[in-house]
Amino acid sequence: MALRSTSSTDGGSTQAGPARSDDRSASLPDTSSDRAVHPVDELLRPVELVGTGLQHVAAMYAGVVAPPLIVGAGVGLRPAELALLISASLFTAGLATLLQTLGVWRIGARLPFVNGVSFAGVAPMLAIAKEHAPKDALPVVFGAVIVAGALCFLAAPYFSRLVRFFPPVVQGTVITLIGVSLLPVAVNWSRGGETPGAPGYGSMHAIGLAALTLAVVVLLNRVLRGFWQQLSLLFGLAIGTALAFPLHLADFGAVQDAKLFALPDPFHFGHPVFDAAAIVSMCIVMVVSMTESTADMLALGQIVDRPADEPTLAAGLRADGLATALSPVFNGFACSAFAQNIGLVALTRIRSRFVVAAAGGILILLGLFPVLGSVVSLVPQPVLGGAGIVLFGTVAASGIRTLGEAGLESGPNAILVAVSLGVGIVPIAAPTFYDAFPEAVRTLLQSGISAGCVSAVLLNLLFHHLGARSRATQPSPTP
Repeated sequence: MALRSTSSTDGGSTQAGPARSDDRSASLPDTSSDRAVHPVDELLRPVELVGTGLQHVAAMYAGVVAPPLIVGAGVGLRPAELALLISASLFTAGLATLLQTLGVWRIGARLPFVNGVSFAGVAPMLAIAKEHAPKDALPVVFGAVIVAGALCFLAAPYFSRLVRFFPPVVQGTVITLIGVSLLPVAVNWSRGGETPGAPGYGSMHAIGLAALTLAVVVLLNRVLRGFWQQLSLLFGLAIGTALAFPLHLADFGAVQDAKLFALPDPFHFGHPVFDAAAIVSMCIVMVVSMTESTADMLALGQIVDRPADEPTLAAGLRADGLATALSPVFNGFACSAFAQNIGLVALTRIRSRFVVAAAGGILILLGLFPVLGSVVSLVPQPVLGGAGIVLFGTVAASGIRTLGEAGLESGPNAILVAVSLGVGIVPIAAPTFYDAFPEAVRTLLQSGISAGCVSAVLLNLLFHHLGARSRATQPSPTP
């Protein structure tokens, strides 16, 4: 039986109860013969799997290739080696996604949960690269990633016990912050996705193309029906890309230069080197990634109507840890959740985990056939930006809906949400706000999701846990 987390509106600890689609079902008997397959476990037709899976890949592609591009440039890789690093990231993201969606033993959340290269590790990896010669940098990074992945795997069952500190008021706050934190990414994509000041950044052509893509996605979602409506984002990306060519915002150069096929070359950049300082840095990043993955699983569980309980969280974090530990073997980096795909699940209302598993298979093919990955990379950043506004805004809307059910008429709950949203928005509104802080603290606070999540959990402890037992046992005042 699927479990559903319930709590009182005061934000107290959660309890497990039977899942139900609406209040009327509470009076119905729960017999195995009455239950249909949950939408999360529904296996769609092959055409639907491929179409919707490709849509997930298109939504996450830019996020997968950005970290290896930045790190590869930081360590001075040649173009051919940089292409190998990108293919490795696609390949390992596919493996991690399959592990998360299909699961093995107690590994994998078995939710429509996309995994890929964690952007949280980019800054620490660049810092590690500065401390070592270019030829030694990647082996040191890979050694630190392996240890961080092993830490995540071993700590998963203990970290997952924190779920009782994530009542709806905390979940809603974190889900809202996930969407709000991603919206600036979509805005930057809409302006061209390059460094401010670069040629074409913020041009009318780029912003106009983003606005047109947004309009196409919205209109298609309005006029199409059934399965075709669920592909409205993919159609919007395709139409936006086609319009980008006459505007000179896309070209076929990447396709012409790409290799047809390339097998993964284990430890291509050298065997891992285990450096203590680098390991500590990546372990801190992994704890932050575990916090974000926990928040993402809770958000996704609410969206697909299969709330993530403690065993689900533990299994999901194990998958993160195992995928991260194995990724460096194939020249990949730390793997974590991709929040933008949660927005796609909410937008399309396709909850099948096998759709995301299909996306994992496509990612593996993109890693093995670089020419295929180059075709997906034709989608320009402004087109992704227009679609991203829909995706990330949908995540924020899901969080607001959860907050609406959390009892904000309660004073403590209102304060919890207000402060946590404020803390989470600080690094979005002022990216340099924490520059004077120690690096370990910056790693946590510069992620609006992590900072807001920690704030919400601590305030929930303060208002609804600390001293709650003593208050409950105090005698009522005499009239």
